[in-house]
Amino acid sequence: MTTTVGVIGSTGSIGTQTLDLVAADPDRYDVVALAAGSNLDLLVEQVRAFRPRYAAIGDETKSADLAAMFRGSTEVLAGPSALADLAEVADVTVNGVVGFAGLPVTLGCLQAGKRLALANKESLIAAGPVVQVARRTPGAELLPVDSEHAAIHMCLRANDVKDRVERLQLTASGGPFRGRARADLATVSIDDALAHPTWSMGPKITIDSSTLMNKGLEVIEANELFGTPAGPAGYGITFDEIEVVVHPQSIVHSMVTFSDGSTIAQLSHPDMRLPIGYALAYPDRFPVPYGRIDWSALGRLDFELPDTEAFPCLELAFTAGRVGGTAPAWLSAANEVAVEAFLAGRIAWIDIPDVIESVLAVHDGSTADTLEGVLDADAEARRRATEILGRTSLMARP
Repeated sequence: MTTTVGVIGSTGSIGTQTLDLVAADPDRYDVVALAAGSNLDLLVEQVRAFRPRYAAIGDETKSADLAAMFRGSTEVLAGPSALADLAEVADVTVNGVVGFAGLPVTLGCLQAGKRLALANKESLIAAGPVVQVARRTPGAELLPVDSEHAAIHMCLRANDVKDRVERLQLTASGGPFRGRARADLATVSIDDALAHPTWSMGPKITIDSSTLMNKGLEVIEANELFGTPAGPAGYGITFDEIEVVVHPQSIVHSMVTFSDGSTIAQLSHPDMRLPIGYALAYPDRFPVPYGRIDWSALGRLDFELPDTEAFPCLELAFTAGRVGGTAPAWLSAANEVAVEAFLAGRIAWIDIPDVIESVLAVHDGSTADTLEGVLDADAEARRRATEILGRTSLMARP
């Protein structure tokens, strides 16, 4: 039986790797929708290769060019809502959109009662309560594509005794600056921060990995996926029962500890095609191996606690998660603004957590029960972050 697939954010890292998987098992998967933000050239290549029924581009100025190339063979959509419009046309939709912009895709897919392969953590983090309601739509299914959450899903699936789950352990590579003190990080460059030691990712996620914000966001996501308030697959885990362990080899992707003291882990070499394939094939397994370990050559596995003084973003995420309401939305929005400023050369890497902390300090305590409330919170946090970025104290750093 053929499974139809929609890839939203098809020209990004997750999207291109998803299409690699589909090409590896073409009899099983049929790409019916491709969507990108603005990368017209690569989107055109993908449409030519996969011949989907629908293609969408967020940049309306490029829609005529896309439509002219595929007139009569592929229906072309364009504009801000086009990506979300395609979220409900396939059996499985992969949401590889970067940042808060992925929220409409997440909600569109789940509200249509379809399977969502979620790589866009920000939408779940910023709008957790709203997404939880959408997850209760009959037929809706959420499979996490983050390697850590896919690993937890695998571990829990193998030992599904909900009242015996005690702790979740998320592993972190430590990024390019592992082992360096905060004082040594004042002058790191953009190229330094983008030089991830084990994973190949887009620039925003790579910077988040370097600050450990990526892991902080994953902690909040883990709570939404498996914890309290419990979603459809909730295990009652609290933030106090979620741990982060630095593991530089990136072989152990996450672990689950049970009441009898046993810990179950998922291990593989770092390759995002494995968790993407898991989400596509579930409850089956993908037939092509990615990340297979040669145990005779593995060598060693190291683990250490994260340095929250050098990387304060991790603790900021725990704090926002415990506050709840729109605090995670403010955290995510402030982080996006700060990372954009760093990549543009406007602030130093070490300023990123300072911007986020300053924004969270003025969080208004609002709730995240409606989509409108989440959108308002995101806009207000971005306004506050932009205001803070205008201060001369931050701009004065070398």
